[in-house]
Amino acid sequence: MPAISYDKLWKLLIDKKMNRTELREATGLSFNVIAKMGKRETVSMESLLKICNTLQCDISDIMEIIPDKRLGK
Repeated sequence: MPAISYDKLWKLLIDKKMNRTELREATGLSFNVIAKMGKRETVSMESLLKICNTLQCDISDIMEIIPDKRLGK
């Protein structure tokens, strides 16, 4: 199964001088959603859209899918 990376989101937060708690408060997301993202787990598209709307960015600016190398065999 492909892996998900939210590293782009964490870098964007640094650029905007915003921390995860501020992101959670601005988006209305739960602590659990932010924690799941910190563990590189999947979250709902609704959650991702809330983040994009809050940060005024595209989904590709906050996450990327890392293909499973086994699929390339």
